[in-house]
Amino acid sequence: MHELSIASSILETVRAEKERRSGTRVVKVGVRVGELAGVDPDALTFCFDSLVNGTDLAPLALEIEPRPRQHRCLRCALTFQVVDYEVSCPVCGAGETQLVSGDELELAYLEVEEP
Repeated sequence: MHELSIASSILETVRAEKERRSGTRVVKVGVRVGELAGVDPDALTFCFDSLVNGTDLAPLALEIEPRPRQHRCLRCALTFQVVDYEVSCPVCGAGETQLVSGDELELAYLEVEEP
């Protein structure tokens, strides 16, 4: 279950930011998770909540922004969402497309309260 290590890394980042901005309280952290990232959002949420519970960071909330798989057509430059593993361009029919979104796993934002 690599979601536990991901949750732990997120919390390390939150703690570092909290220390950098002494006196602030982090209330929410947002992450973007692409459908190809190999991360189960429910497992990540469970691990995150388990690690936060009973700590000085509670009740820190995790918000997950799912990111769909998107490709760009190399012929007509259309960016489109891949549905049912169909990676051909829906406009011009070209099969030469490139992944542009959907494999990310990134910290999107921290919501903090100032004293």
